[in-house]
Amino acid sequence: MSAPVAVRQPRQRWSARQDQLFSQLVDLFLMEGFSDITLAAAANRLHCSKSTIYSLASSREQLVQKAVVYFFKGAADRVERKLGGTVDPTDRIAAYLRAVGDELRPASAAFIDDVAAFPPANAIYERNTHFAAARVHELISEGVRDGAFREVPAAFIAEAVSAVMVRIQQRHISESTGLTAAQAYDELAALVVQGIRVSDRA
Repeated sequence: MSAPVAVRQPRQRWSARQDQLFSQLVDLFLMEGFSDITLAAAANRLHCSKSTIYSLASSREQLVQKAVVYFFKGAADRVERKLGGTVDPTDRIAAYLRAVGDELRPASAAFIDDVAAFPPANAIYERNTHFAAARVHELISEGVRDGAFREVPAAFIAEAVSAVMVRIQQRHISESTGLTAAQAYDELAALVVQGIRVSDRA
């Protein structure tokens, strides 16, 4: 997945109520997108005052950026935790790609479209995609060193995987194949593993 930019979460200085509201706001954005939601509308939906919303960020744009960073950071942290107990290189890269698919489930098409259309949010997404490509590169390189994978150009495979990840997240794969994001990541994981692993270890 698109793993997160290394940004410190602003929530550390917030009250428990602010933490709760911000989490609810992120959930709202994930379900409905954010382009049509004003701060006043957000306050109404979350049953709080507009000033409380402003305590989370000084502007709507900053609030959206914080929400996008929070989503990607939380997703990437959970993906890495899922790799914690996995040792076999083949299982690790398959688990990584499938976990990314699982983490994208809460993100609606509206949210993804809004991220792509809002330059600051899209920049966060692009940095996360580059991070994910680097992570796939690392996992492939580890497998090659271990003898689990063929001697393949890891950087090229990672770039190819990254390109597919972008198409999955932008809904192009779903539109052209009918696969859900999770299903597409399952197929991507199988394709990569079958293509690079050493046959006698299959």
